[in-house]
Amino acid sequence: MLWIIGALIVSYLLGSIPTAYIFGRAKGIDIRKVGSGNVGATNAMRALGKQSGIIVLLLDILKGVVVVTFAGDYFCSKVVVSQAQNLRIFMGLCCICGHIWTIFLNFKGGKGIATSFGVMLGLALIFQGLGLIMGILVLSWLIVFLIWRMVSLASIVAAIGLPILVISFKQPPLLAIVSIVLCIFALIRHRQNILRILQGKEPRLFFSKPGK
Repeated sequence: MLWIIGALIVSYLLGSIPTAYIFGRAKGIDIRKVGSGNVGATNAMRALGKQSGIIVLLLDILKGVVVVTFAGDYFCSKVVVSQAQNLRIFMGLCCICGHIWTIFLNFKGGKGIATSFGVMLGLALIFQGLGLIMGILVLSWLIVFLIWRMVSLASIVAAIGLPILVISFKQPPLLAIVSIVLCIFALIRHRQNILRILQGKEPRLFFSKPGK
């Protein structure tokens, strides 16, 4: 039991690393006070520039991958085999919660899309069929983004598609439940974006210079 608790705590702390905030501070910018104020890759691209935004995006994805693969391998070796897969799923969920509610920024973090993608990408190495699901979601995200140039809209569509595909492809029950939870997280975190989309006021991303 102690190993399981330790795994969940480590996963949360790794997810809590506020990469966008750290990159912003390195440039003398508090990313929470510019743009949307969100501590995530999209706001980093707007406030810090395309290069910094892409690095933040990759690091946020990497957090999720590392937690369910490398950290998962370590902690799952300490528990019985029957608990291993479920432990990886819960570790991934804790990592995402860490990103959304980071302990390092008074529990105010990003929206969790990139880290959720990283977690699901890592789990795709464990669960058969999940890789195909992730491929479909990435393709749908790209199509929506290229048409409307809205990261938020593309992320919302992918978030809604996640539980639908996980259930349709008959993935394990726990994974289906977690995918529903992640979808709810995404919709709640994007509630202001949804309102702006309905009002036609949601900003589009065109990779302008920092601060523009």
